[in-house]
Amino acid sequence: MNLNQLAKTGVWHFTDGMSAQESGAFAARVESLGYSALWVPDAIGRDPFVNCATLLNATTDLIVATGIANIWVRHPNAMVQGALSLAELSDDRFLLGIGVSHQPSVEGVQGIPFGKPLATMTAYLETMSKAEWRGPKTDMPPVVIAALGPKMLELARTASAGAHPYWTTPEHTAEAAAVLGPDALLCVEQKVCLTTDPEIGRAKGAEQLAIYSRLPNYRNSWKRMGFTEEQIATNDPVFVDAVFAWGDVATLQARVDAHYAAGATHVCIQPVHPTAERGTVDWDVLEALAPN
Repeated sequence: MNLNQLAKTGVWHFTDGMSAQESGAFAARVESLGYSALWVPDAIGRDPFVNCATLLNATTDLIVATGIANIWVRHPNAMVQGALSLAELSDDRFLLGIGVSHQPSVEGVQGIPFGKPLATMTAYLETMSKAEWRGPKTDMPPVVIAALGPKMLELARTASAGAHPYWTTPEHTAEAAAVLGPDALLCVEQKVCLTTDPEIGRAKGAEQLAIYSRLPNYRNSWKRMGFTEEQIATNDPVFVDAVFAWGDVATLQARVDAHYAAGATHVCIQPVHPTAERGTVDWDVLEALAPN
């Protein structure tokens, strides 16, 4: 994989609500705008590896990445097999993001016991490193891990290609870059909403936060950044504006640039439509922020 390609901005988006044909067309249009990569999640929709195969087959140069594949539902050997299969399928255009997800979803939704995240990820990466592969000769794709706190970031530095932080700020990016050092990938997700109306922008931010603010991993991360429980619980404008970018094109581009200035090697923007229902693609913001 040409990792230099990631110096250009990418896109992060849920494609589970699209048909296979629609998601392929979406990926092709993202590629045509000059974005370097398309990141997709692993929740309770499509299998992410099957989804990535669809997106890779619909494109020619776009990197497709998991953001992130859940380690609790896949044996490390199966994770390696899936990653290598996609790398071989796509001529080395697949990037593997993995993570421990969240205890409420792992135990509450999927019924799987949730162990200690750091110890589990450490052991998981070690097992992955020993997995056998008897398919066509293929290089293992870069592996980045979902990392927010200093210990997981340190593990990302020592045992993987880097980190994929989610719901953070440029200030967090600077701290993460300091932990990871100059040789690791730092692939940062940033939500963007093209509206100059503060009421709409903050309402959309609160709408996005509603799902995630119940999850301890994010709450703890935000508190480490200096936000209080009250600010998080009440969607304080200072908190919302820090983690959710809304504004005109120049404002949104400035937020993306701030992550790069802080040390991000790649920023993947997640478009949030200012007027339509959740999950609707906002092509206006994607076209406005396109690298081309």
